[in-house]
Amino acid sequence: MQPDLVARFLVTGFFAVVFLQSSVDKLTDRDGNIAYFTDHFKSSPVPSTAVPLLFWLLTVIEGLAGVLCALGLLLGDFVGKGFGVSACGVSIGGVALLGLLAGQRLAKDYAGAAVIAAYFAVALLGLSFF
Repeated sequence: MQPDLVARFLVTGFFAVVFLQSSVDKLTDRDGNIAYFTDHFKSSPVPSTAVPLLFWLLTVIEGLAGVLCALGLLLGDFVGKGFGVSACGVSIGGVALLGLLAGQRLAKDYAGAAVIAAYFAVALLGLSFF
């Protein structure tokens, strides 16, 4: 087995798990998550009235990324090089991570932003294998 094939499989699987779990968690505990985000951004420039909209936008983006990554795994799309379903899922996951990073920085949660940066690095590295 070729290392780049294994890398594409692992990155696609990693983000399928990360984003499916995150979006399902947001859907099953939306009130708790919205309350958490509202509190998290209370001292930031983000108005509390924008939090629910941003929450739903993030949930949709994460869900789309997770579904595309899972679909890429099921279809074996990661086997071929090029911009297929798997690479699209990882790319959309990168967009979700940018949104999360912006939110963490606006909330001045620099430790949380550092964690997001590590996930973003995985996305960038993974995309280099597609």
